[in-house]
Order: sequence, then structure tokens, then C-alpha cells
Amino acid sequence: MFKPMRKENVVDNAISVVARLLMAQLFIISGWQKLTGFSGTEAYFTQMGIPLAGVVTPLVILIELGGGLALLSGFKTRWVAAVMAAFTVGSALIAHTNFADPNQAINFMKNLSIAGGLLWFMRNGAGSASVDAALGKSPS
Repeated sequence: MFKPMRKENVVDNAISVVARLLMAQLFIISGWQKLTGFSGTEAYFTQMGIPLAGVVTPLVILIELGGGLALLSGFKTRWVAAVMAAFTVGSALIAHTNFADPNQAINFMKNLSIAGGLLWFMRNGAGSASVDAALGKSPS
């Protein structure tokens, strides 16, 4: 009635690691830039009209940098990916809705595509080469 779950093969495992690396690097770099340019980031958020920019800025850094590192290592992958997907869609809706500007329209679509990749991780987990798997969590 039920098929036994198959073990990941080497190729599947490598793809999971590479996919996490490709997805996470964007958030890690962006979060690091926001952290090292904290006052500029806060001023930019204020200029955009984001309320409580002083509170929002560290939260954004936590999601981008912390979430990116967690995704890269495969730690709490499903939860982290869910939060990051929601954040990415929210970012698109807040910062990239001036569709008269072709660059904004492209960034909006890119954010939605990134959110789609994050939803894949939310659904499938990090794979066998991950902190989740080492801690005995379901790797897939």
C-alpha cells in the first residue's frame, strides 16, 4: 500500500546543497550589506515611508542574514523558507510596484520567482547534507 521512502542519491544531495547555496547567497550578501550600512538602510526605509524603520531594519537584517545562513546550512529549513518566502513577497509588494519602471517590474517578478524557490524548500526540506538531517529531522 505505501511505498518505502527512497534514500537520496548523491546527485539529489548535491543538487539540494547547490540549490541552497544559490538561494542563500542572495540573502546573505543583501543582509550583510544592510548590516554594515545600517544607518543608510534605516534612512532608505524611512524615505520609502516604512513605519518604525528603526525596528524594521534589524528585523530585515535578521531575516536576510540569519535566514540566509540558516537556509545555507539547512537549519530549520522548512520554517525559515516559509518566513523568507513571505518576506520576499512582502518586499515585492512594498518596494517593487512601480510597474511604469521596467526595472521595478522585473524586480517584482524576480522576487516572486525567488519566493517560488523558497516554497520548494518549505515543501521539500534541505536534503540529507544539512543540519536538519544531522539533528534527525526529516531531510525531505
